Formats: sequence, C-alpha cells, structure tokens
Amino acid sequence: MEEILESIQSSLSPGLSGEFTVPGDKSISHRALILGSMTIGETIIHGLLESEDVLSTASAIDALGAQVLHKKSGVWSIKGVGVGGFKEPENVIDCGNSGTSVRLLMGAVSTCPIKVIFTGDNSLRKRPMDRVVLPLKEFGATFSTNFGNKLPINVAGNQESIPIRYELLVPSAQVKSAILLAGLNVRGRTTVVEREASRDHTEKMLKAFGVKVIIENKDQFSEISVDGFSKLRPIEINVPGDISSASFPIAAACMVPGSEIFMKDVGINPLRDGFLVTLVEMGANIKIMNRRQNAGELVADIRVIYSPNLTGVEVPKQRSAKMIDEYPILSMVAAIANGPTIMKGIRELRYKESDRINAVAKGLIDSGVDVIEGEDMLVVNGKSRKNIEGGSQIHASNDHRIAMSFACLGLISKKGIKVNGATSINTSFPNFVDLMNLIGAIVIVPKRTT
Repeated sequence: MEEILESIQSSLSPGLSGEFTVPGDKSISHRALILGSMTIGETIIHGLLESEDVLSTASAIDALGAQVLHKKSGVWSIKGVGVGGFKEPENVIDCGNSGTSVRLLMGAVSTCPIKVIFTGDNSLRKRPMDRVVLPLKEFGATFSTNFGNKLPINVAGNQESIPIRYELLVPSAQVKSAILLAGLNVRGRTTVVEREASRDHTEKMLKAFGVKVIIENKDQFSEISVDGFSKLRPIEINVPGDISSASFPIAAACMVPGSEIFMKDVGINPLRDGFLVTLVEMGANIKIMNRRQNAGELVADIRVIYSPNLTGVEVPKQRSAKMIDEYPILSMVAAIANGPTIMKGIRELRYKESDRINAVAKGLIDSGVDVIEGEDMLVVNGKSRKNIEGGSQIHASNDHRIAMSFACLGLISKKGIKVNGATSINTSFPNFVDLMNLIGAIVIVPKRTT
C-alpha cells in the first residue's frame, strides 16, 4: 500500500551522491495517454509517471471508452477509440488535483457529441477554468456550472463544431493543448496564436502520432494549426524523466556541500529549461551531456556538483513560461545564494495548487530568510548557506512543489524543516522521499502519535 505522507522532516545532510533516473515527465505522460486514446489501435507507453495526477487521466480516458491496461511498472497499453470516438461516461469524471487532466480532457471532449461532468478535489475546485472554457465555447460546446466557471462543470460537446482561430492572452500550454485537441474533431483548420511561446509537448507528440501540425513564426507571434479529422496512428512512446521533478535533487546537490549526482534520460525541452539556465547564471556547477532526440523531445544526462559560490540574479520576466513550475525550488536556492534574486512576471503562480508566491514567501520568512512579496513578483534576499536557521513548520497547502521545495531547504538548515500536508507529493513524485534518502539526504516520515 502506498504510504500516506502527512508530514516529512528534513535535516542538515551530508553530501549527496549517486546515479539515478527521475520519474517520467508529467506533462508528456498526460498527453501520451490522451492521444493514445484518440488512435485506432494500441499505443504502448514506457516510463509513464504513475502519480496521482497521471492516474486521474488514465481513469478518465478509460471512462470515456478507451481500453487502459497497466502491463507492469511504468508500462501501459492504450487501445484507442479514434478521433471523435469518446463515449458518454456513466459517472462524473473526477480529476483529483490535476489541472492538466481536466483542461486537456475538456478540450478533447468538447467537439464530441457527448455530455461529461468534470470535478476534482477541494483544491482543484477552487481553480478557475475560464481560460479554457472561453475558447472551447467558440467551437460550439456548452458549459454549465453553479460556481463561476469552477468545477464541477458540465460539458456538452457539439457535433457540428466549427474550427476557430484563437489568440492566447496569457501563455498557457494547457489552453493551447485543449484547443488543438478539440480541433482534431472539427472539419477545417483550427489555429492557436501565441505572442509568447509556451511548452510545446502537445505539438511534438501530435507529430509523433502522425498529425500534420503547421507552425508559422511571424514577427510578433506564432500560429500553431491542426486540420480536423486527422487520423492518429498508434505508436510506442518512451517518456523521458521530468525536468520539474529533477529540479529538486538538482537544487539539493547545488546547495549541500560535498554533493555530486548524475541523472540519466532527463527531458530538456528548450521551452522548459529556464531553471537550468537560471542556475547556471547563478554559478551552479551543472553539466548537460549526451543530448539526443526521443520522439521529438530533447533528452540528456545531467551531472550536478555542489556549487559554493551561488550569486543572486534577476530572472527575466520573459523566462517565466519556461520555468513556471520551478520558481518555488529556485527560491530555495536563492535563499542560500549571496545577494537578492529577483523574480518578476510570475502572477500565474497565484493560481496553481496554492498561491505559490505567498506560500514561498511565508515559508521562507518563517525559516529566517528575508523576502519581499509583490502581486507579480518575489525577491529573495539570499544570506548564504551557513545562515539558514530553519526550525520552521511549513504548511504545504496541498501543493506538492511547495512541500518538496521546503524539504530541500531543510537539508541545509541548522534546525531542519518540517513540512505538514506532504501527501500532495504523490501527485507528481511518489518516490521523492525514497530517492532523496537513496542519494544521502536526511528526509524522514515522522511516526504518527496516538
């Protein structure tokens, strides 16, 4: 039985070392399942991330008519129903804590002649769905809810959908993907206009499944288009390691004296490498080796060595789309750097599993770090590794990235750090505690008291 992490305690640790792989990429895992369900035939997925979020997607496509088989650890078989072939589910589809699941699946079903009710856990039901609902309505789908475009939402797909051309007001890979998935079942060409690039896993994977994706780069924007009624061919997919999950041991190795780790087969998509770029700017000792292509995705091996002379930097606003999930763990590295690290253009963090700007700021202040919080920015005034007091209790607010980030900070804190509400780690990195301990970190799950 999977262990429930109600809290974890991390303490001052010796150097980290070891060679390992991190769990499969969460974004790619979601997309592999959904696109596999839209083929005619069997898609085999190796290295699928078996986290709560991804399993929510697997359960959802099963309810929509695809045949989903867990063959062995990390290996899954999906027998699809074809584009437009989803059936009306017998029950409500519960996406748990996964915003990616609900937003992409709403796109996939919005041009099918079925009705689907989507819901989620308490955290997901608080997150706005306006950005994805508004463009999907333009296809002719209807959405009904009593909660102001928050879950639960009843989606009624439109059998006579029309193609759309939609300009994203805010860069969002989830919204872009939802529109492209909806466009697969529409006669004509559907186009998404981006003024700032967001992660492109959907475009790359659509191409791998045999869909023609038209990308036109203009002076001030890009247009990404798909033609409707494309046939997706079943394929075999190897999911690379998740750079967002890798960011935690990478950061820990940079911070903990005497560390040297080596990670194999990590996805380093150029639209998601902002964290690595920023760490190198700060003076981190990181080497990226053996770059190669895997189903259109750039993959590499990464060596990280303790970096004693980290310096605060100003992270360019335009880089936020390339590292939006990594700002919490970057803030931990910033806390032990010399001088301020300035992060701007990060308002999107307020609408994640928690208000991550506020959660990071509060937790760092409680741990003895000076922080300036703004509506769209965060400044962490680094005080070097030797001066992190710790001794704090962090409330993760049902947010896996907050929990893992502060667990890493505890590794270089004088009094350690306790993270409450760490169950959320299972949504993206179920073996986080085991892996960190394997490479020498001191992270324990306190025994329950009765």
